[in-house]
Amino acid sequence: MMQQLHEKFLRLIRLLDEMRQHIIALLIACLLLAGCSTGLQPSALISPTANSTQPANTTATARATAVQPTLTQPPATSTQTPYLVWLAPYLPEDMRSEINLPQGYILTNNSQDANLKLEADNQNLPPRIQWIYALVAPFPTITDGVSSDDIKAAWSGGASGPFAGSPLLMDGSTLGVLSAAWGAPADLAIRVLPGDQLLETAWSDQPSWAIVPFESLTPRWKVLAVDGQSPIHKDFEPAQYALNIHFALIGDVNVPTSDLTLPVSNRDASHLTTVAMTGVTAMVRATAFSMEMKGYTYPAEDIGPLLTQADITHISNEIAFSPDCPYPTPTMDNLVFCSSPAYIELLKVVGTDVVELTGDHFMDYGAEATLFTLQMYKDLGWPYYGGGANAEDARQPVLMENNGNKIAFMGCNVGCEVKNSIPCDAIATDDHPGASQCDFDAISAEIATLRDQEYSVIFTFQHREYYTYTTEPILANDFGLVAKAGATIVSGSQAHQPHGFSFDGGAFIHYGLGNLFFDQYHYCAYNACDDAFIDRHVFYDGRYISTELITIRFVDFAKPRLMTPEERAHFLDIIFNASGW
Repeated sequence: MMQQLHEKFLRLIRLLDEMRQHIIALLIACLLLAGCSTGLQPSALISPTANSTQPANTTATARATAVQPTLTQPPATSTQTPYLVWLAPYLPEDMRSEINLPQGYILTNNSQDANLKLEADNQNLPPRIQWIYALVAPFPTITDGVSSDDIKAAWSGGASGPFAGSPLLMDGSTLGVLSAAWGAPADLAIRVLPGDQLLETAWSDQPSWAIVPFESLTPRWKVLAVDGQSPIHKDFEPAQYALNIHFALIGDVNVPTSDLTLPVSNRDASHLTTVAMTGVTAMVRATAFSMEMKGYTYPAEDIGPLLTQADITHISNEIAFSPDCPYPTPTMDNLVFCSSPAYIELLKVVGTDVVELTGDHFMDYGAEATLFTLQMYKDLGWPYYGGGANAEDARQPVLMENNGNKIAFMGCNVGCEVKNSIPCDAIATDDHPGASQCDFDAISAEIATLRDQEYSVIFTFQHREYYTYTTEPILANDFGLVAKAGATIVSGSQAHQPHGFSFDGGAFIHYGLGNLFFDQYHYCAYNACDDAFIDRHVFYDGRYISTELITIRFVDFAKPRLMTPEERAHFLDIIFNASGW
């Protein structure tokens, strides 16, 4: 009897030992499969400083910028069960393309099975990707900005505000992102279109408004500020911007992540370049007299800080400096102009970076004054173009690089045969200085060469002067030739009265900006020469993405100021109508 009990006891011990081994094996398998996680927790995979500034002129792109995860567990090997990663289906394509999953990680379509999930974050989890979106409208839109409350009201179907009666346009990805961040929109508040149809749809049905990711910006869109913040501005603060959408990677903290690569943001301030293009500068006559009376930098008191904010500030100075230049008078009997060398202080205070010399009056005081002026620019380190010591010098483009963006400046004067109002000695020849005369075959060949070298070409004209808002056919033809040759931006430096715009293929054309510093206050019919533009062009990652129109109005013969909102709206309405928009 005792023997039988002893054998049963031994069998019970062996059974318990086998059960213990099975339990241990199951626990190990569970851990390997990440099936025993206590829940998804934030993984510290992304640096919270998503907009850290990188050194200027870096060659990396923002979308490829990545931060290595901070967890240090060994990566999965090919003998381990793969870790499952789920990417929210609405992720922007540019974000998705920059996600690198190493060996041992595979994508899954089932979020419930995933060990890691990347999705829009509406809980402000610490590890975040920041993806910047922009509120945009067709370029000929007068509204400059809205509040975040206006956008949220439109999202929820509000019947008032700037978007009343117009659904917000966006593609399916943007709808998914914003729905995840803000909740579902109201019925009829949103119109979803393929991304490549948004722009044409908006232009054909104005007023229209759209929300697009920053990487989708193109010059035919106008970027509207939200709560005063605009992603095309140098002083943009992402933390204060309602369309800065956060994405978080959440998952099991035990999952090894050291080999994962994720983007940080689609906007890096160190890859953005702004170029301020200006109209006529002629420090003569009443402008010069005002400078003598009120100070050499008086004309820049209101707009100087705006010009210095640009990475590259362009000045078209039509007048040569001369030590022999007489003291100015408010009026003159002839149009032979010069500027005192002391007036260079005005160009310094506005942050001049490149000088255009296509002007009709550049040779008024003779070769000696012209060469003296060129030496002044050289001594200051200011490159010049569109004019020079001889024809060869005048033809040379200025090549600049800023924050990884390569920009070339070219320009020409159409010459006395076309203008019939300038002396032919204004044009440079093989043996005397002056402006570069337009040669469209040579210009086209040079633009093609520069484009092959990945330069964006800004081309400026000194052309016929017209005192109309509309564009004369000869301007449309010649500006169009340069646009078709491949210039990125074509800008008219000859106009004292501002003209309208057009788009030709990928080129932005502004037929005339008006005066920057010149004494035509109350000179033109309807005081049209009192108003002018400064065009602020924006480049990012080697691509021209936007133009912001800055509108100015003269208060006297020397000093312009920024327009009031009411003045600006009236002026833009005139110019957009003159452009046929």
